[in-house]
Amino acid sequence: MNSQPVHVAIAILYQKNKFLMQLRDNIPGILYPGYWALFGGHIEPDETPEVAVKREILEEIGYTLPPFIEFGYYPDERVVRHVFHAPLLMELNQLVLNEGWDMGLLTPEDIRQGNCYSQKAGEVRPLGSVHRRIMLDFMEKNQQG
Repeated sequence: MNSQPVHVAIAILYQKNKFLMQLRDNIPGILYPGYWALFGGHIEPDETPEVAVKREILEEIGYTLPPFIEFGYYPDERVVRHVFHAPLLMELNQLVLNEGWDMGLLTPEDIRQGNCYSQKAGEVRPLGSVHRRIMLDFMEKNQQG
């Protein structure tokens, strides 16, 4: 299998030491179905990661990113993740979830233990392993929690 990895742009959005995450749709065929993950998505051929992350966040939750900062680059054989971070300056109930099963503000404890309860799913759901690693790196670098 020599197909090129997909490039995606994702955002760590934080508010008062909590982090906005998306509970992905629980459908077969997508990466991490039914797992908590970061918002974001595919970088189109004519886009930079910076343009893509703004577009994806607006499409997925109706949030216009304030000035944001590049955090890191997480490549694996299937996906190359360009990670950015920015503050979440709106309340959760002001966001519109256009993609995914649920969203929530996860605490550092949720992230460390690797799962979080979802109101919509009515159960505790796991964090995607890559997303958890990114979040742990971010918390460590920013000494949060």
